[in-house]
Amino acid sequence: MENSITPAEWQVMRVAWTLKHVTSTQMIEIMQGKVAWKPATVKTLLRRLVQKGALKTTRVGRAFVYEPCVEEQPTMNEAADDLFDNLCDMHVGKTLAHVIERATLSQADVRQLQELLAKKAALAPAEVPCDCVPGMRCEDMN
Repeated sequence: MENSITPAEWQVMRVAWTLKHVTSTQMIEIMQGKVAWKPATVKTLLRRLVQKGALKTTRVGRAFVYEPCVEEQPTMNEAADDLFDNLCDMHVGKTLAHVIERATLSQADVRQLQELLAKKAALAPAEVPCDCVPGMRCEDMN
């Protein structure tokens, strides 16, 4: 995708992923009920997502129909990778713990995470080094 998705655009994409095909009128109605956005705001977000390559639009009669061009899970994975690629390696574990603590997880999700963590534990180092400034720990700089 051309540019990263903004928080407002994520809201629109979630609707597009759920419905698969959505008209601008439907999107406006849904978003007005969800976050009270004006029609112009929704149209601007749809246009930006088309420009970024996340959505495609087709004119059907008088309506514009929007469809996702990117899959939901890979797009979420890419956003998470982008975030974690910009964190100090030393803080990734604490950040993941925070995310897990806040997330609503199914029993299957918890089992999958436990299995993954058990595999990771076998190869994990005793401590993850800071990768912010060579030869220093970011905790030492505070």
